[in-house]
Amino acid sequence: MNNEQDMIAMPEAPAANEEKKTILEIRHISKTFNPNTINEKKALSDFSLTVKEGDFITVIGGNGAGKSTLMNAICGVFSPDEGRIFLDGEDVTFLPEYKRAKYLGRVFQDPRMGTSPNMSIEENLALAYRRGARRTLRWFVREKEKQFYREQLQRLGLGLEDRSTAKVGLLSGGQRQSITLLMATLKTPKLLLLDEHTAALDPKTAKNVLTLTQEIAEAQHLTTIMITHNMVDAINIGNRLIMMNEGRIIFDISGEEKKHLTVEELLKKFQTTVGEQFSDDKGLLNQ
Repeated sequence: MNNEQDMIAMPEAPAANEEKKTILEIRHISKTFNPNTINEKKALSDFSLTVKEGDFITVIGGNGAGKSTLMNAICGVFSPDEGRIFLDGEDVTFLPEYKRAKYLGRVFQDPRMGTSPNMSIEENLALAYRRGARRTLRWFVREKEKQFYREQLQRLGLGLEDRSTAKVGLLSGGQRQSITLLMATLKTPKLLLLDEHTAALDPKTAKNVLTLTQEIAEAQHLTTIMITHNMVDAINIGNRLIMMNEGRIIFDISGEEKKHLTVEELLKKFQTTVGEQFSDDKGLLNQ
């Protein structure tokens, strides 16, 4: 590395005729919580999914469809009852969460979950940049890092590059979520997971964070899975849409079919497949 700008290497997009690499492969996983009790809940049922390099997949479904359970299974919050999960060719089915962290970037719905409020912006960025590296008892942000973090903060367009020593806990929800998104992508992850990451923000801020998300994903050729309740966003963003119901994928749309899909058609597909109307209030309101 000759200078600080070399610290992040932007991956090259695969050629149009090149076979895309499989980044995530989920094979027939199932997960039941509280089995054999009155509170038994089958969250994932014989669930399979293959995600190729550069895919931006939006995931939509009603409450209890298994969307967040899917995210947690990928991250290793728990192991599936059956089935296998492969990440970049490695079987990670029983790999603990902390060992998967170096491969994954994740942004949660709650802006407070991805940052440390009592640390400065640059200290939070330093933690993210050193993810997966050997930790020591010495803690400080090196001078050469500060300019690098400043350049990354400028990408957000929020003026935070001039507030890099401010405590993150003093920022607004939108600013904090933008920092979390930057932290999740500071070292290009194998897979970026967005768990309703704009749902807690006001409409204007949510739109800004979503635009930033698309810009970062495109610039770094990120492989991304985004859960959303917003049907318009699910249709308009990314190259592939999957809809879940009762722990399964009920349909999977990509290419030209996705480009020309409407909310009305999406709702009709749900009703035809499931035999009942889509009943998620948040999803229906976000049309």
